Amino acid sequence: MRRRAWLTLGAVLIGGGGVVTYATASPSGGSGAPGQERRPVEVYGLALKGTAAGERKLPRTETEQFSLVGVSWTGALKPLEGTAQVRTRGLETGEWGTWQDLELNAAPPEEAEAGMRGASQPLWVGPSDGVEARVVHEDGTTAALPKGLEVNLVDPGVVTEAETRVDAPEPAAFAVEESPSPSPSPEPTAPPSTMPQPPVTSRADWGADESKSPDPSEYNAEVKAVFVHHTDGANDYDCAESAAIVRGIYAYHTEVNGWNDVGYNFLVDKCGTVFEGRKGGIDRPVLGAHTYGFNRESAGIAVLGTHGTGAASDAALASVARVTAWKLGQYGADPAGSVMLTAGATQTNYFNTAFTAGEQYTFHRVSGHRDGFNTQCPGDALYAQLPTVRTWAAGPVDGLRIVSLTDATAKGSTYYTKGTPVVRWSATTPAALIKRYDVLVDGQSVAGTSGAGYAKRITLTPGSHTVSVRATHQSGAVSTTDALTVVAETTAPVFTATPTLGLRAGTVYTGSVPVTLRWKATDDQALRQVQLLAPQTATFSAAAYLSSRTARPGTASTWSMRAYDYAGNYRDAAATYTPVILQESAAVRTGTWSTRSSTGYLGGRSYSSASKGASLSWTFTGRSAAWVVSRASSSGQAYVYVDGVKAATVDLRSTATSYRQAIWTRTWTANAKHTVKIVVVGTSGRPTITTDGLVYIR
Repeated sequence: MRRRAWLTLGAVLIGGGGVVTYATASPSGGSGAPGQERRPVEVYGLALKGTAAGERKLPRTETEQFSLVGVSWTGALKPLEGTAQVRTRGLETGEWGTWQDLELNAAPPEEAEAGMRGASQPLWVGPSDGVEARVVHEDGTTAALPKGLEVNLVDPGVVTEAETRVDAPEPAAFAVEESPSPSPSPEPTAPPSTMPQPPVTSRADWGADESKSPDPSEYNAEVKAVFVHHTDGANDYDCAESAAIVRGIYAYHTEVNGWNDVGYNFLVDKCGTVFEGRKGGIDRPVLGAHTYGFNRESAGIAVLGTHGTGAASDAALASVARVTAWKLGQYGADPAGSVMLTAGATQTNYFNTAFTAGEQYTFHRVSGHRDGFNTQCPGDALYAQLPTVRTWAAGPVDGLRIVSLTDATAKGSTYYTKGTPVVRWSATTPAALIKRYDVLVDGQSVAGTSGAGYAKRITLTPGSHTVSVRATHQSGAVSTTDALTVVAETTAPVFTATPTLGLRAGTVYTGSVPVTLRWKATDDQALRQVQLLAPQTATFSAAAYLSSRTARPGTASTWSMRAYDYAGNYRDAAATYTPVILQESAAVRTGTWSTRSSTGYLGGRSYSSASKGASLSWTFTGRSAAWVVSRASSSGQAYVYVDGVKAATVDLRSTATSYRQAIWTRTWTANAKHTVKIVVVGTSGRPTITTDGLVYIR
């Protein structure tokens, strides 16, 4: 229905000397940026002209300030089969932008009335002061373009707190008499919802000029479904501009389309702010003008921006889900379900599904505009996100999982802790749609948080437990993570064999000797690792029990180790050892030996003998010993005796000449007095052996 409208007359000069008339209406309330000059909402109309068949243009034209633009024509139900493009000049930069397409398949009113116009979707372009436009009919189309083609510009103005306190002067005005309004539907009561109401920015707060929609609201019997839309326009707007965008759309719908109010019941920006759309009470089933043929049983939610290729933000989707859950919850409807809707018009939708007025058709409770009308709205990207909206709105909480268990360590699928781990979790459902989280131990809640929580420290008694997280959606639907097996224990590992040091084969230097470090550690649950803390550092697996190291001779060194279990318990063990180098000159000699000098020998000298039966003996108190020699291709053999008992026959022959080689070693369980004697075998053809000394550890 249309109304008696009183419009302030104004005029503004445009490029080329033309004049365009516009309508001005002072907003009735709201708030804006402090210090901004009050400026009312203004709507301009510029005629598109041209003599060529199927084409109308507006050359580059300088205008007053505007931020929203569209194209309209005579005949609310007449489609414009073709393309409409605009380009604008930025107010601050003075630069002309690129051509932008206008979406022409906006839904017409279900009940067209005198004065209503067909129109494109409005396009938010930001503050501008120039416009160029062109409209061309579709290739192959013989029908003429609609009459009365105009470019419509909307300046959303600036709303200030002062406006709510100052009455605008009575303007010079003219009356537009239109068809009388039928008796409005009675205002229904607001049924309670099973879901909480999200915060909504009221019409007064976004600066709605209520004089633009004086007719009383009409109501449906209930809300059976929600249709999701996008509004068209750039997505790079600042969220501080959102209220102005909403004011612009409101002015466009009322002053350009000629509707009695904004078409959508709610509008949502990319930051998730929800704006009240059509008046009549957000908690009531207000009849909107958003989805041709299906307005009588639904509500419409529009996301600010264009979402053909760019997805809507998570914040926007979350708010759409919250509004959807709340509205459908007033009527006991499941947002994830489907419903039969009665078509109010005979038409075909975007998917070429034919609807006949009066017949019933199945829809998702949360549908896209294109499901009910032949339009690309809400864009491919946003349409693909509607399953997410349904899931978020209906529950249970989606994507729930335990992210980590800190102060605990996993071995395979089992976690070990001292008893106070921190459970961390995440979910893809936004926190605003989640009522609470509970941490479960052995199936019982031991800690809880709000829907914004993501971590909780718990206390476990010794033993094995199951730990999981339960999420309760605002709908009451519950989801629970897979349970983790967590063992709480405080018993430290045990060293069944303390660190011991023994000499090993290898090259001996005056500053280091080759040694083998040995140990043995166990745990009552699960040994994780063993660390060497001093005099060197290293980390070993639980299965390791020895490591090849080097030790400094002549220095007493404490070898400290620490064994950890998976729970974080640990135990230390240590032992002190001193390697000692006994030069060849310290040995007791029999037979013939000669002295050799070389920097390759320990201390620069060694003993050499080719005399069969010649011997060297070293006596020491220690727990490990190694005979050090030089080796070459001509080297012979020697017998090794330990404490008077023959222990080995050692062949010193080597294809490569090498010095200071620990070639024979022996280790005992404890310190004791021992004698190591080497005897020249006198091997045929290579009788000579060269000895560098003996190393022992005490």
